[in-house]
Amino acid sequence: MQRIEQINWHTLIVGLGKTGLSVARHLSTQGVAFAVMDTREVPPSSDTLAEEFPEVPRYFGGFDADVMCEAKRLVVSPGIPLATPEIEKARSLGIEVVGDVELFAREAKAPIIAVTGSNGKTTVVTLLDLMAKQAGVKVATGGNIGMPALELLDQADTELYVLELSSFQLETTFSLNCKASCILNITEDHLDRYSGRMDLYATAKAKIYDHCDYKIVNRDDPLVVTAAGDKDIITFGVGVPNQGEYGLADNEGRTWLVKGKQPLICKDDLKVAGQHNEINGLAVLAMAEVAGIPLSPCLEVLREFTGLEHRTQWIAEYNGINWFNDSKGTNVGATVAAMTGLTGKTVLLAGGQGKGADFTPLADVVRQYARAVVLFGEDAEVIALSLKGDIPIVFARNMVDAVTQAKDLAQIGDNVLLSPACASFDMFDNYEQRGNVFVETVKRVVLC
Repeated sequence: MQRIEQINWHTLIVGLGKTGLSVARHLSTQGVAFAVMDTREVPPSSDTLAEEFPEVPRYFGGFDADVMCEAKRLVVSPGIPLATPEIEKARSLGIEVVGDVELFAREAKAPIIAVTGSNGKTTVVTLLDLMAKQAGVKVATGGNIGMPALELLDQADTELYVLELSSFQLETTFSLNCKASCILNITEDHLDRYSGRMDLYATAKAKIYDHCDYKIVNRDDPLVVTAAGDKDIITFGVGVPNQGEYGLADNEGRTWLVKGKQPLICKDDLKVAGQHNEINGLAVLAMAEVAGIPLSPCLEVLREFTGLEHRTQWIAEYNGINWFNDSKGTNVGATVAAMTGLTGKTVLLAGGQGKGADFTPLADVVRQYARAVVLFGEDAEVIALSLKGDIPIVFARNMVDAVTQAKDLAQIGDNVLLSPACASFDMFDNYEQRGNVFVETVKRVVLC
């Protein structure tokens, strides 16, 4: 570990990478002396840090509690748990511990819309960004996707900020004042970070509602309802809504997205399938209204939106079988939504690192919707034990094996869906690589 004996800096950035580098640049513009610490010998962005800030002290190769406890403030990257012993020691001494979103919140001048949830965050934030742009609003969008939050401050004349926030980011955020905040849903995810406790995960998510004008609330999710309380709320959900709320209603045999009794857009006009996409649309419309975005451009965006890569993305139809890539389905809730959103029977490809999740909620969905299940990766056996029943379950060594077996198991009219319900890191760099490998394998094995 590189050591600088004399502590002549104020803030310690804990964890480099993309977020840590954005913090370094921000602190530099603020005239704040800082140092950087990372457990990795050569963390991502270390070369860029050395080029831009050659005099900044760097402590790489481990966490040093003595050095950490000399700081006046820690800015912790979201991937580093607050339960890390060295960070816990610093907190016990009264040292301020924040994240990059907290620093953003202290500087942002334009209204903020913030979105979290176990599933659907990126789709909803993307839709909000497109709607604002369609309406001519100068919007800056980032956080957990795209640009780090602090880099958004560099965009001149911003009229609206749209943030995607993870539970990890919310843990170290305390003064984010939003025009509207939304929790789309809370299902099991990242329980390895929260000692297997859903209540701790839900509490982290709930922080998004701490300081906001309006809470946009999924009334069908009990954990979200509990987090929101009963003040300053606008709800969305599956059923027919009350006045001023958002929901789904039948009109002459067709399902419409509605506000109160006002029809907004027919679900048949959406280019993305599945009730979860209809619910996402309701949440977006509620937030857009609070943000002052006119309805007409919002509906135009919803009509034209074809979805995002790796999110129930249609790949191809071959011999009467449709192939879908939902590699972003990294938890059980996402896979349930993907399976129930498709028409017909599905051969499910699942597996990877389960992050301590309970897979039993998949069992009923598999029983009802699955033709067969192909399992792969680190927690394949764990998933199999949760899915015991009459549906065929087979195991695959790799993606080629999984796609080959799925091709043999599927029947005309079926879907083949990659929706792993797990993280990808046992076999791939990230979910994007997993999805890309799946798509390329389908092209080679199925479409050749």
